[in-house]
Amino acid sequence: MGALPKIMPRYPTIDNLLSLQQALEAIIVDDLKKLKALLPDPRKLTRKADLVDGIRSQLLGENLRKLWAQLDDLQKAAVAEVIHGEDGYYFPEIFSAKYGESANFGTSDRYGTNREPSLLCLFIYGSQIPYDLEEALLKFVPKPKEATLDYGETIQDNVKLRVQRYNYSTGEKDTEEYDIPLTSCETQLAATKDFAAVLRLIQSGKVTVSEKTALPTAGSVKAIASILQGGDFYNEEQRQITLAKDSDYDDEVFAEVGSIKPFAWIMIAQGSKFAERSGKKLVLTKAGVKVLQESPAKGLQTAWKRWLKTKIFDEFRRIDAIKGQTGRGANGMTDVAWRRDAIASVLAECPVGKWILFYDFSKYLVATGHRFEVTEEPYCLYIGEAGYGNLSELGGYSWSILEERYMRCFLFEYAATLGIIDVAYVDPALIPSDYDDLWGTDNLEFLSRYDGLVYFRLTTLGAYCLELTDKYTPPVIEVRQTLRVLPNLEIIAAGDGVETSDAIVLDVYTKKVSDVVWRLDRPKIFAAIENGYLLAEFTEFLDARSIEPLPQTVQQFLTDVTERSNSVQDIGSVRLIECTTAHLALLIANDSRTKKFCQLAGDRTLAVPLGQETKFRTALRQMGYVLPQSDK
Repeated sequence: MGALPKIMPRYPTIDNLLSLQQALEAIIVDDLKKLKALLPDPRKLTRKADLVDGIRSQLLGENLRKLWAQLDDLQKAAVAEVIHGEDGYYFPEIFSAKYGESANFGTSDRYGTNREPSLLCLFIYGSQIPYDLEEALLKFVPKPKEATLDYGETIQDNVKLRVQRYNYSTGEKDTEEYDIPLTSCETQLAATKDFAAVLRLIQSGKVTVSEKTALPTAGSVKAIASILQGGDFYNEEQRQITLAKDSDYDDEVFAEVGSIKPFAWIMIAQGSKFAERSGKKLVLTKAGVKVLQESPAKGLQTAWKRWLKTKIFDEFRRIDAIKGQTGRGANGMTDVAWRRDAIASVLAECPVGKWILFYDFSKYLVATGHRFEVTEEPYCLYIGEAGYGNLSELGGYSWSILEERYMRCFLFEYAATLGIIDVAYVDPALIPSDYDDLWGTDNLEFLSRYDGLVYFRLTTLGAYCLELTDKYTPPVIEVRQTLRVLPNLEIIAAGDGVETSDAIVLDVYTKKVSDVVWRLDRPKIFAAIENGYLLAEFTEFLDARSIEPLPQTVQQFLTDVTERSNSVQDIGSVRLIECTTAHLALLIANDSRTKKFCQLAGDRTLAVPLGQETKFRTALRQMGYVLPQSDK
């Protein structure tokens, strides 16, 4: 955004205007003379009262329509936005985002003095239009155009990126253009498979997190990366830490993309309350076990809705280069749910299946009044060292450095991982820098690992998760038949072997004999059932992946295990009540007042469900007996 609206904000000392008379009276004489010079009034006025009356009579008289007609298109749009807008204010950032540039309010020097106002300053005072002038303008000024979001059906293999850099020799900004290879990634099919695979890995006890921060360990991130469909967004070479020598300064240049999807899945599992920490390990909650029995789309929708509200993690923490977030700056960070809601609200306005340039999305978000702030205390944030270059130096121009970085992280790491959007991106190190003027950035190849996000598009799964549609029809998932199940209860990997996610399932239910052989084992299956796994789900798994129909011996084995697992059922906890005689126990168990709340559990013992104890005591008193309180 240009600097003019900030330097020349009309007459900023004027607030809460009531009338044009009051607005003009609040302006000093020298500035009134400059406004008067813009009017077709030949009189030479010097007294303030005369200047106020002269300007007021011109604006509220017959010349108003002619004066408005002399405004350029952007100035007319500025007037229309104020008088037809809900707030009645001119917001420079919103206006620039919607129209591509600021309205012309005139000129001033670098300190905001020596003003030379434009004709627009006769209409907008401070950020408002006086009510009597507004009433007159509403008679002929049309409503402004609606903000629009550009989109496309397809994208190219390469993307052209332009960046403006200040040329110290000429004192002007030069535009540089880059042609960068683009990678596109469809996410919804992978998300539906990854969702179950990650929860299964957690259920198997193989995911650990920090007891202090609940952030994933490096080993857990690596374990999840190995089971993801198609892997992470960036390949192994790009994710690794790389250190290179800067040719000009002989300094080390730091560049690390790291993991995106694996980290996101671990945080999403916790934020959606499908998993919780038990010591250092993540374990599935009851909700996590239950969601595995539902359709993946429903589980992803629930995960998305809960992530929007969770407070367990602020995505901005993933912008590693910006320090101070957990120290003094923690109290200044804004509500993450508010930020997410602003982005999700605009995301819901995106057309399904259409590619949208991230920069266009960002401008549209601001233009439609959804702008947010990452922090209220930018002076607590810094790059490099705390003693130098805190981000308060950004002033009113923090959007691309702070808010857009947060948006990219939210979209790339969480929305894309959940299959809500497809993404098209480049290596972040290839994106032209927009942070060169910030202290401490000399050795950064990029400011955040998400800088490479260029385009995205809302998926049909995303429309379902955003509740734009009630139904979601998942694409047909081809299941590879990679197992040979033998009559001796052994399961052998055939061909190219099994997928990592399938191997996790086999490890849960079967005993591993070798790298390519598993054996059906009753104790192992019983242990899985006790931990919440479903035998029917395992049977379906074998049916789908077995090259031949399951042998009769295997079918009989699974039937036998099913019958044994169903033979004993947990019907809940009870309180055991002992009577002095078997006759009394039989009497209470069959009395019409108490029999609904108890049953015999031996000659002299009654079993009372814990949830029925109060009703049992009441009915027992009606029979003429009382049950004393027990310490047990």
